[in-house]
Amino acid sequence: MFTGLIREIAKVESFNGKFLRLKAKYRPNLGDSIAINGACLSVTKIFDNGFEVEVSDETRKIVALENYKDLVHIEPAMKLSDRLEGHIVQGHIDCVGVIEKIEKKINSYDFYIKIPKSYIKFVIPKGSIAVDGVSLTVNDVFEDSFRLTIIPLTMKETLFGKYKIKRRVNIETDMFARYLYYMFKKEKKISWEEIERIQAIF
Repeated sequence: MFTGLIREIAKVESFNGKFLRLKAKYRPNLGDSIAINGACLSVTKIFDNGFEVEVSDETRKIVALENYKDLVHIEPAMKLSDRLEGHIVQGHIDCVGVIEKIEKKINSYDFYIKIPKSYIKFVIPKGSIAVDGVSLTVNDVFEDSFRLTIIPLTMKETLFGKYKIKRRVNIETDMFARYLYYMFKKEKKISWEEIERIQAIF
């Protein structure tokens, strides 16, 4: 599990399609899980100035691989003792979105991101979403896109300040929205006791 709070922006030293070598200040242990642009990957090698992770066949089919170059977001897996300041992120990318529009406001930027229509049902107004591993709040939801408001601090401390229109980004929708959708979809009838139990969980 992750929080969606980026620990560091790491430099990509090499990527051969399977192994991704990063230069970073963070020092993981062999086998640790680390989210790279939001995708949970395992550390396979450790070097003096960084580490290497393996990108599986399944991950390569889902994520925006073209962004595993230059700079990437990294976040180590959350410890049970950690304070949860973002939202619960699994590191399992649902789909790839495309930045359609960026609007500069007085003290923020609005990003409009298009995603496959089959995933828009998991995007909730004022709910959470992870974009390239960054925990963000959804402001508006449309037929096949959504709007985020990015504050200057986030623009500075993440790669959002470098993002351009048409860039593809890794999207992880809200875990609870997915769970609830499939629970209600599976059960044609649900009792009030079950509804109360679900409400108690959240």
